[in-house]
Amino acid sequence: MKDKNKFYVTTPIYYATARPHLGSLYSTVLADIAARWNKLLGKKVFFLTGTDEHGQKIAQAAQKAGMEPQKFVDSFIGDYKHIWKLYNIDYTRFIRTTEPEHVKAVQEWLTKLLKNGDIYKSKYEGWYCIPDETFVVEKGDQESPLCSMCSRATIFISEESYFFKLSKYQDKLLKFYKDNPDFVLPKERLNEVIKFVESGLKDLSISRTTVKWGIPFPGDEKHVAYVWADALLNYLSGVDYNKDQKNLEFWWPADLQVMGKDILRFHAVYWPAFLMASNLELPKHLLVHGWIKVNQQKMSKSLGNTIDPQDLYNAYGADAVRYYLTSQLAITHDAEFSTQELEHRISTDLANDLGNLLNRTIALAFKNDLFEVPEIKKWSIEALELYDYSVATINEYHDHMQNCSFHLALASLWKFISRVNAYFHSQEPWKITDKEKFNEVISATCHSLNVIGHLIWPVMPHKAIELLDHIGQEDILDDNVIQELKKKWNNSFKLKKGTTLFQKIEEPKVMKEIEQEKPLSEPNINFEDFAKVKLLVGTIEQCEEVPKSDKLYKLQVNFGDKGMRQILSGVRQYFKPQDLIGKQGVFVFNLAPRKMVGLESQGMMLFVEDANGNLQFVTVAKEVPNGNPLR
Repeated sequence: MKDKNKFYVTTPIYYATARPHLGSLYSTVLADIAARWNKLLGKKVFFLTGTDEHGQKIAQAAQKAGMEPQKFVDSFIGDYKHIWKLYNIDYTRFIRTTEPEHVKAVQEWLTKLLKNGDIYKSKYEGWYCIPDETFVVEKGDQESPLCSMCSRATIFISEESYFFKLSKYQDKLLKFYKDNPDFVLPKERLNEVIKFVESGLKDLSISRTTVKWGIPFPGDEKHVAYVWADALLNYLSGVDYNKDQKNLEFWWPADLQVMGKDILRFHAVYWPAFLMASNLELPKHLLVHGWIKVNQQKMSKSLGNTIDPQDLYNAYGADAVRYYLTSQLAITHDAEFSTQELEHRISTDLANDLGNLLNRTIALAFKNDLFEVPEIKKWSIEALELYDYSVATINEYHDHMQNCSFHLALASLWKFISRVNAYFHSQEPWKITDKEKFNEVISATCHSLNVIGHLIWPVMPHKAIELLDHIGQEDILDDNVIQELKKKWNNSFKLKKGTTLFQKIEEPKVMKEIEQEKPLSEPNINFEDFAKVKLLVGTIEQCEEVPKSDKLYKLQVNFGDKGMRQILSGVRQYFKPQDLIGKQGVFVFNLAPRKMVGLESQGMMLFVEDANGNLQFVTVAKEVPNGNPLR
């Protein structure tokens, strides 16, 4: 088959029940990096992302919020598009599963499978996990099995259902895995899939009668499509399935589908079987990353250890966060997220290694009245060795990027950055009086920065453009740019002064205080430990915004005869000052004082998270005297 010189990449579509979190940002950044890398290779790129808006989980969340499901999911779309814009996510299409075109595509697809005999009606009796929207195989004598994916309780369902003949494709799937060992990246995760399929596949229930918020099943509208049968088809409807056959044929199959490991089974078993039944090619690769952990635990709203991408952006900027997520969180395993490590990487990798190299080069050139670096006709041995190292780095970087080992690609690039710094230092250009020699050192460094700027563009697009602008290089996406970078060095450069690429983190950012403020799950404690905590009722007399923080309020709380206390609370995104002033709340009274953004906090206010991820006020049923303890 002729190479279409295209690259089609997708993210999972995200449940529209809350704002984007760090996990969804991670998946989306990985997809964006893959898309940008393939643009550097000169390919046409289609990048699909969006939201999953049907199913029982969303219907229940909307009901708890007192909203109609459509208005409920609508309320989160602006947040997704806002965060993706902040982080320079250059998607081609943002798809929503409530769009009429997607609904029509799902119904037409189901109709085809009905006609082909791959779907039949029967009765489903078994266990179902609402949070994961998945059917659970009962094992042994368990009366109520836990979900094998999330370990939460399941509910028993008995209802009429349409079934997809998943069992029919067991042998075909196993053969496909054998013939395509790199279908799942990293390859180790494919073993989990093979074991699951080898254990035996049962036909899959793909409709519900007890759920109303979903796509009506074609020809039988008392049924709605099972949410995964609906959601997975977005990868086809996103490129005009059953609407524009030429467009579909050009882009399909997907070259790379990015996801977290918790939804691998749906994408590596159900999705390929659906495509086989539809006589469509299977995706070339699934890129499956691990979970992001905070304090050794998977991020979870129920544990209170989620991190808001907006907070990270406010504290560190988009490109620094993108770099940290890509370089430090290897896709091969779960990884710990730490703002302390993020700040360390900003100060060392970005400010010291890269930013300082650029600053020193420009400053020294300007000090010696060198504003336009001429083409060098004859290079020294040291400069040629640096050139050879640059070509080797480009090749190594290319191989790692092609394998989606982005962290290894960046590791190889930073070895080159260290090599360029070592070259610059060894040549001591500040001591050179020979103008031609001085020009050569600056030129070799600029050529190296040109390579670095282009290679980091997929990961840090904004900072890469800034860097290249400093040395007068404007065209990022020239044809065959990667091959051009490997040609013998013969560029001239027009140098420009500008702002510093990255600033060192001299003092910890507000993000650290915010993380510390969030309650985390801890091991069981005994009664004596609990008895040490004093929970008192107090009235909020004043509430002011903290100027250096986007999240904190400064509260003045009246505890009666125990006096007034100043307490900082990170709840600005949930409440206005008038929502809090005059209210009685519950506070940890004997918490050791701590400094946050230069202010002392003398306690902690308690809140509870609702089903939608919003905080609700913890108070008492009737007004009581300020300072009264909880018992």
